[in-house]
Amino acid sequence: MIIVASPAPHPDPLPGGEKGYWTACVFIVAVLLCTCLTACAQRTDSHTLTFWTFGREGEAITQLMPQFEREHPGIHVVLQQLPLSAAHQKLLTAFAGDSLPDMTQLPNTWLPEFVALDALAPLQARVAHSPVIQPGDYFATIWSVNVFDGKLYGVPWYVDTRLLFYRSDLLKAAGFNAPPRDWAQWRRMLAALSHPERGVYGILLPTNEYDQLTSLALEEPDPLLRDGGRYGNFESAGFKRALSFYVDTFQLHEAPPITNIEAGNPWEEFGRGTYAFYFSGPWNIGEFRKRLPPSEEADWNTAPLPGPDGPGASEAGGSSLVIFRTSTQKDASWMLIEYLSRPAVQQRFYDLLGDMPPRRSAWNLGKLRSDPKAQAFREQLERLKPTPSVPEWEQIVNEMQLVAAQAVAGHLTIDQAAAEIDHRADRILEKRRWMLDHTHSPSAAL
Repeated sequence: MIIVASPAPHPDPLPGGEKGYWTACVFIVAVLLCTCLTACAQRTDSHTLTFWTFGREGEAITQLMPQFEREHPGIHVVLQQLPLSAAHQKLLTAFAGDSLPDMTQLPNTWLPEFVALDALAPLQARVAHSPVIQPGDYFATIWSVNVFDGKLYGVPWYVDTRLLFYRSDLLKAAGFNAPPRDWAQWRRMLAALSHPERGVYGILLPTNEYDQLTSLALEEPDPLLRDGGRYGNFESAGFKRALSFYVDTFQLHEAPPITNIEAGNPWEEFGRGTYAFYFSGPWNIGEFRKRLPPSEEADWNTAPLPGPDGPGASEAGGSSLVIFRTSTQKDASWMLIEYLSRPAVQQRFYDLLGDMPPRRSAWNLGKLRSDPKAQAFREQLERLKPTPSVPEWEQIVNEMQLVAAQAVAGHLTIDQAAAEIDHRADRILEKRRWMLDHTHSPSAAL
């Protein structure tokens, strides 16, 4: 409200007398009124949304925001970049304190936890009316990890999976003209390429990383949890087969029993031929090109994971974009999700960072289409398997790897290790079992 007071008599009237004086007053009030109305209109029309990002993605996305804000001048995006090591706790603290941002990226393994907290806004209705986001264009498994109890809570932003980097020149010198297609072929190659007496091994499998064993286990038909996620299923024949292959690789001296800290610089050692295989993700295409001489580009390549009896599956990792239920800027947040989901924008994101797009159409653009080192990832993305959709999964898989390291060291047999992993998983899942037994909705204890 604007209050206009009657003017006091002026000792020196403005030119034009009393009429001119009042005209000037009216003019000033009109200017002030227009200014206030303009400011109010700007506040009403503009939208500020907060977006939390983590690690490397937080650094790269700043280069994508100017175009979005040019296309949406009424929306201002406030980015907060969190270190990945602190992001999970920061989100939980913000949830407890009712101070969540409007939207965030959320690793796929964190999605079940935040769905169980009822912290995320469902997105299915928005997708149904979106001209940009087409579910059929996404790799099926990576889309499915965002669906809980029939409801969609996230849109895949980038996809992460593991496969083999390998020294094609070393394989050829050992008599192999192609990478392995199954575990039996892989074992023969590892044996031929390993010379532990010279400090040369077939593969690097850091004993404190769980992704490698998880991927091997996902290639088996047996689920890793049973009874609706109530209990571990690590004593299944499938998991024990995967664990045996993993442990045998160390006991046959085809991999050194060391952690990633002890491994030092894996890119340099790979270039030296210390390891013929390296089990890793898509970001290392760029790392190897940066760290190895261009003259060695033809000496290394990538290959999909071999499975027990043929081409294998791999873990469906990566991050999705989500909107929190408490957001007051859901429409503006959805506009940003649509923008970041455009195939051309996803292609640019790959160029900036090496994070691979979850949409098939984005693979037909730019460097991804022509890069031979990326094609193995394109093939692998059609054969992904999700990890169990329970909030406790990261705790379980960390315990799995601690026990597996004991088996590698010879302190536990395969049967003992599998039983111990089940024991630890069952203990972690105790609260989940109680919740499932006392609720009627399966999603209540995701």
